[in-house]
Amino acid sequence: MLTDVEIAQSTVMEPIKAIAERIGLDEDDLELYGKYKAKISLETINRLKDNDNGKLVLVTAINPTPAGEGKTTTMIGLSQALNKLGKKSIVAMREPSLGPCFGIKGGAAGGGYAQVVPMEDINLHFTGDIHAITTANNLIAAMLDNSIQQGNPLDIDTRQIVWKRCVDLNDRALRHIVVGLGGRLNGVPREDGFDISVASEVMAILCLATSLEDLKARAGRMIVAYTNSGEAVTVDDIKATGAVTLLLKDAIKPNLVQTLDHTPVFVHGGPFANIAHGCNSVMATELAMKLGDYAITEAGFGADLGAEKFLDIKCRQAGLKPDAVVIVATVRALKMHGGVDKKNLAEENLDALKKGVANLTKHIENIHKYGLPTVIAINAFPTDTDAELQLLKTVCEEMGAEVAISEVWAKGADGGIEMAEKLLHVLETTESHFKPIYELDQPIVNKLRAIAQEIYGADDVIITKKVANKIKKYTAQGLDNLPICIAKTQYSLSDDPTLLGRPTDFSVEINDLIPNTGAGFLVAIAGSIMRMPGLPRVPAANGMDIDENGKIVGLF
Repeated sequence: MLTDVEIAQSTVMEPIKAIAERIGLDEDDLELYGKYKAKISLETINRLKDNDNGKLVLVTAINPTPAGEGKTTTMIGLSQALNKLGKKSIVAMREPSLGPCFGIKGGAAGGGYAQVVPMEDINLHFTGDIHAITTANNLIAAMLDNSIQQGNPLDIDTRQIVWKRCVDLNDRALRHIVVGLGGRLNGVPREDGFDISVASEVMAILCLATSLEDLKARAGRMIVAYTNSGEAVTVDDIKATGAVTLLLKDAIKPNLVQTLDHTPVFVHGGPFANIAHGCNSVMATELAMKLGDYAITEAGFGADLGAEKFLDIKCRQAGLKPDAVVIVATVRALKMHGGVDKKNLAEENLDALKKGVANLTKHIENIHKYGLPTVIAINAFPTDTDAELQLLKTVCEEMGAEVAISEVWAKGADGGIEMAEKLLHVLETTESHFKPIYELDQPIVNKLRAIAQEIYGADDVIITKKVANKIKKYTAQGLDNLPICIAKTQYSLSDDPTLLGRPTDFSVEINDLIPNTGAGFLVAIAGSIMRMPGLPRVPAANGMDIDENGKIVGLF
């Protein structure tokens, strides 16, 4: 059996100019990065703004497990299948982070015969967007520290600096550090830390911006520190806005690539959904809608994280109205949610599946709360039994959701035909009544409670004294009308990663609240979640190599 990278390497790609032509773009619309990658010019994006929109479909999933769900693979295969049925479908997805690529998860360009290529490039540096975000973020940090060093004219309180440095790698040793050591010439000593680049606010503003002008305005609003009198200090205040925008002038342009069967794909932006807002860029999504009849996009991790943030933050800010949602699940993962150990997943276990399927039904209920029609994609594995698949289909159908077996990993577009047909039927027969789960004019605590109770199934939220004081502060500053981006574990509906399935009788503890005024939301830290991941005992990087001819092995 070929590995993902071997399948990708055996594919004959079309020149990216041919892919662009298929969706109505010519060479003048492209900024080429070699033969198989291109960025779309800002002039082209502005020209297309008056085009009609195609249907917008979100692909999400159950809470992830080590058994794997295949959300990105399913999204890619679904778009491939729609095109095989004669529809004009375009994918809009996130760019992989180097952190999980070298860590435990591997890359994020799909798998099997539902992949985006050139897979190696996409997973490794790509067109440099994340490097630009990292550099812009760290320029802000450097200029902030320099302002303090040069007499501190803004009267910044070094105990209230909220801007962290970042790097796009899993490096737990950088979570909490001290900078400025070594004497007067080396800066002012203070506590600091690193977030992973994809969790930075710079990544968020890039993904939520609608133009270069909007990006610049968002950059200037970002809060970096507070003064000794409690006033906010912004990027504008340290006079870094222009330079930051300059560093992002190319990164803001969406990237165009292709799937194994030459379906067009926009890959742009890469925020994690557990510690950030988890959606690809607004500009890429809108391009897919303007150029295709069906725009297929994703949001990270389970629907409690990525889908909630897509619907309550991204769609609200960008004025997007999704038409349907596809929820990906596997028999294997649901058996893990039902208590089965990973080494026993190949054995039929209907009792565990019945218990674990509650995780899926909660996500279905949640999407219905948003007024959105739903298709369930069961990502099939060879070990799934007929009895297990039938049980899962019956449960979903009883909840009013269309169900399809997906075999896109093994068969590409052919394995997604049933799924695509079910989606088309839903889009033709069921109207979307999309509505966010909370209103922006609600108090901060009420919005936190709405997400925890309605989406996670919690009894309530626990607000620490530190957070209560910050809520008062931000309310006084007029920030209480912003949406909420909760950072929590992806493995559970709760804030405890060990509570699988559909936990009950729990509360969600909010330990910190961070203003992201450029992105336009408040980040609430739930439980013990970290915004800088660490490497596992055996990192994926251990198995990666390149030979003397430049052939890559071990990338997945």
